[in-house]
Amino acid sequence: MELAQQARRQQLDIYEQFRRLNPKEFSGTTDLFVVGGWIRCLELHFRYLNLRDVDRLRCVTFMLLDDTSLWWEGAAHAVNLAILTWNQFKDLFYDKYFTAKVWGHLTRDFTSLRQVDSYVAEFIQKFDRGCHFVPLIARDAVEKLMHFMNGLRPTMRRDVMLMRPIDYEAATSCAYQAEQALREIDV
Repeated sequence: MELAQQARRQQLDIYEQFRRLNPKEFSGTTDLFVVGGWIRCLELHFRYLNLRDVDRLRCVTFMLLDDTSLWWEGAAHAVNLAILTWNQFKDLFYDKYFTAKVWGHLTRDFTSLRQVDSYVAEFIQKFDRGCHFVPLIARDAVEKLMHFMNGLRPTMRRDVMLMRPIDYEAATSCAYQAEQALREIDV
């Protein structure tokens, strides 16, 4: 009896520690960046607290509100909760919010991403977000650099290429420098 009470107390302690980190609740959205950001934020909390999968699942289910809570009630019946891992939960969650059609649309948007009239900072932000949806490009340093360079507007690309960046980070730094130089010329 005392072991059961101690286990319940420990679960409450874990949940209280988790709640003290003030995690965001989730009531559903079609904004995939919000969905992905919510999961990444939870994972930061989970790593900080060094939570096991079973504790992660208990914590996350308390964060689901409204329609997402109803979704989980139904989805939970289709899985074995005793052996469900955090990664399996994420797969179920992403299947619900990241449909193949939406994923394909985001992939197409990323592969056709061009700077056009935006500032370098805006382009880099869109590029970094897009890398999340096309890991084949994001994980290959050469491909990532080439895709970034090809997305820059031609005058910016020329200036960045003259600086001979060796990787994506260097290319972004060069792009900022090139943009600043172009602003100084226009003044």
